[in-house]
Amino acid sequence: MKKIKLGLIGFGNMGTSHAANLMAGRVPMMELGAVCDISPERRAAVKAKYPDIPVYEQATDLFKSGTCDTVLIAVPHYLHPSMAIEAFSYGLNVITEKPAGVYTKQVKEMNEAAAKSGKLFGIMYNQRTNPVYQKLKEMIERGDLGHIKRITWIVTDWYRPQAYHDSSTWRSTWKTEGGGALINQNPHQLDLWQWMFGMPDRIYARASFGKYYNIEVEDDVAAFFEYDNGTTGQYITSTGEAPGTNRLEIACDMGRIVVEKNQLIFHRNVISERAFNEINTMPFGKPECWECKIPADFSGGTKHVGILNNFADALFKGTELLAKGEDGIRGLTISNAIHLSAWTGETVDVKHFPDERFYELLQEKINHSTVVKRESQVVADTNNTY
Repeated sequence: MKKIKLGLIGFGNMGTSHAANLMAGRVPMMELGAVCDISPERRAAVKAKYPDIPVYEQATDLFKSGTCDTVLIAVPHYLHPSMAIEAFSYGLNVITEKPAGVYTKQVKEMNEAAAKSGKLFGIMYNQRTNPVYQKLKEMIERGDLGHIKRITWIVTDWYRPQAYHDSSTWRSTWKTEGGGALINQNPHQLDLWQWMFGMPDRIYARASFGKYYNIEVEDDVAAFFEYDNGTTGQYITSTGEAPGTNRLEIACDMGRIVVEKNQLIFHRNVISERAFNEINTMPFGKPECWECKIPADFSGGTKHVGILNNFADALFKGTELLAKGEDGIRGLTISNAIHLSAWTGETVDVKHFPDERFYELLQEKINHSTVVKRESQVVADTNNTY
């Protein structure tokens, strides 16, 4: 059976996990073709663990080697677009880890390169494989909820102590990571938001930077989303709460849906609230409501392996990609809009997002960095590896 030869760019936390999945045969139509990492220690680790796999120091050398037809980019965020663009120039298919990039301007360039190349482009939005979110998306598209009035997502279970921020020199600065909770921990939820509910039209946000930790980026965020159709949303996230919460609540004409602890509960009105309101004559009347546990596979889905298997199916069978690389700009636009609103105090027009203005303000943040790295952080990762 013909297999995709995958080149891994970066052998850090995610790269090692992807390699293990491939070597264990969890992606039958894909095999590990090569690995690249700028760190001598990590290259040595690859050679020790997988002695038959070619190893490269520079991504360009892997791209030119002919050992792979597809690459998976798992390096610090700023490098995702530039490496993808280069890979496309060598005629390679590309999968990028999340986020798509740090700012929309660079991601638009990546998407243009993907379109010109004609190659397959995917992104590691593995939460799209979760049957709970797939079921919810299906219900929304089928019209089971009626008009959505309000969406509230509290995502505060991404607790990260100071030791996490100290674990690598590239973490938690504007210059090397490009943000904090929004760009690192929350891309999956922001992608799921737009995937299920569509893009908001306007965003107003407040954020705290270094509220809980010795970092310069955001660790506490509250954002308000507005849609032209009247739907509103609240998105709350923090890396400073323990044990934290992950609760998605949707108020709609047909009742209320709650997604929590990987379960989907529909408090379903027998008739829609709007229809009830038209016929009701009782001052304190309410529509009859049933509590329904929506059937779905609550295992959490196939995650990273599911994205890789879907990518292989797309290449060999023409199956539609579950997570197209071009989609990455949508969640990133929401993230950038939250940052921009928090920096300026303005309500941001998402449909006409000012790419250049955001980029200029980000450069100011980078140029005026004031956070002093702890000695332990510098010692932990002097090579700034992938």
